[in-house]
Amino acid sequence: MALAGAAGTLMRFALSKQAAQMAGAGAFFPYGTYSANLLGSFLLGVVFIWGEGRTVLGVDLRLVVGTGMMGGFTTYSTFNLEALRLFSAGHGGRALLYMALTLLTCLAGGAAGIALGRMLR
Repeated sequence: MALAGAAGTLMRFALSKQAAQMAGAGAFFPYGTYSANLLGSFLLGVVFIWGEGRTVLGVDLRLVVGTGMMGGFTTYSTFNLEALRLFSAGHGGRALLYMALTLLTCLAGGAAGIALGRMLR
C-alpha cells in the first residue's frame, strides 16, 4: 500500500511539473492539481468497478490502487489551498471557475471511469 502511495505521489509530481512547463511561468491557474484530480477521479472509477473481486498479492486491488496510488496522486488539501490563494490574490472569478471545473469535471470523470470499469468486466 505504501509503495502504491509513493508511486501515486511521484506520478502527481511529474504531472504537476509537466503542466507547469506547458502552461508557462505567467500562468495563474493550478493546472497540475486540476489535471491530477480529474485523471485520478476517472482512474478511481475504473479501478473501483473493474477491480471488484480482484486481488494483487492477496490484497484487494481497489485498496492498493484506489486508496494507495490514487490517494497519493490526488489531493483535496492542495485544491483547497490553491483556491484560497486565488481568492486572496484578488482572482475570485478564477477561484470560482477552478472550484466549479474541479467539482463538475471530476464528478464526470468518476462517472466515466465507473462506466469504463463496467465495460471492462
